[in-house]
Amino acid sequence: MRLEEKVAIITGGGSGIGRATCHLFAREGARLLVADINGQNAELVAQEVKKQGGVAEGIAVDVSQEEQAERMVARAVELWQRVDILVNNAVSFVRKEVQDATQADWHTVLGVNVLGISFCSKYAVRVMQKQNKGAIVNIGSINAIVALPDATTYNATKGAIVNMTKSMALGLAPYNIRVNCVCPGITRTPALEEIIAKYGLTYEAAEKGHAGHLIIKRFAKPEEIAAGILFVASDEASYVTGATVMVDGGYTAC
Repeated sequence: MRLEEKVAIITGGGSGIGRATCHLFAREGARLLVADINGQNAELVAQEVKKQGGVAEGIAVDVSQEEQAERMVARAVELWQRVDILVNNAVSFVRKEVQDATQADWHTVLGVNVLGISFCSKYAVRVMQKQNKGAIVNIGSINAIVALPDATTYNATKGAIVNMTKSMALGLAPYNIRVNCVCPGITRTPALEEIIAKYGLTYEAAEKGHAGHLIIKRFAKPEEIAAGILFVASDEASYVTGATVMVDGGYTAC
């Protein structure tokens, strides 16, 4: 098993890509702190993992609040005395054009997508430094590279995550902490289905409409994104840091 006895914190672990990552990490032997702003969802995923023989605990966390990020990391240390992996997957989908976005919109999306990574990483790094080893995976998006229409707020934060990852990798290398960014393509998650419904489309129609941008002519499954996250989090990627890994069906290649 690639993550045997490792302790992993996964934010946004209560649904979608985060949930799939929790299940995959558990099958690979990790002990999991499943963190989500929806504490009920976090606990449900933790219970799913336990039923499959894994080790997990759920915790309600708003990553945009520094004291909650600190409490989250402290809980992992209380349970398992270390933190080996942090997956910064929590996300805000505030999507506004610059002329329409309010100050509150910017505070929300930056608070989760950028400051949230900063706060969670700050406290996880303090533990990893003592261990002289760790891996951080920041979840970006294809929209860090190509623009999603009507979503300047969201796009801006995802672009920030890519460069933040490179800077973190440079700064944390002396402590043997690797930092990488996984950028998912369009993935079938509850959040995507909500967006599709908002535009009055079916899933099939949305997928067909994007097919011209995709080399692999379909949207991703959450499990396919989780596999990319697993690779950069594991020791198999021991020589990979500061990387932006596109898991996007070829969307950004053409």
